[in-house]
Amino acid sequence: MIVADTNLIAYLLLGGNRTPASRAVFKHDPNWAAPILWRSEFRNILAGYIRRGELSVKNGVLVQRKAEQLLAGREHLVGSDRVLQLVNGSPCSAYDCEFVALAERLRVPLVTSDRRILRSFPDIAISPSVFLERGT
Repeated sequence: MIVADTNLIAYLLLGGNRTPASRAVFKHDPNWAAPILWRSEFRNILAGYIRRGELSVKNGVLVQRKAEQLLAGREHLVGSDRVLQLVNGSPCSAYDCEFVALAERLRVPLVTSDRRILRSFPDIAISPSVFLERGT
């Protein structure tokens, strides 16, 4: 199991230059978890695609449903106390720290391409390419 950040989920389902890496991570470990917050972040990504005319609302709804199925049973509430402790010790947003806190709690890696998270939490955050190299 891994904690997948929202962008990893988006690249898996929407495509982009990081889609091959996201697909490889999924193939290696399809058990992705995320804090409940991922839903709002993902909807915001979909909103951008819809506003740019790259995705219809109908298809956006279908992609959202597919993403929710992907994470069914592995969405978690995260304690505010730990999130705020992580915020206090890093330059990361509270949103990002929710993913870090969940990875800590589950004792699994957080797979992300976010450089700030990778620099701030090197013991728990890992890039997709490093994850695949290590076979973690």
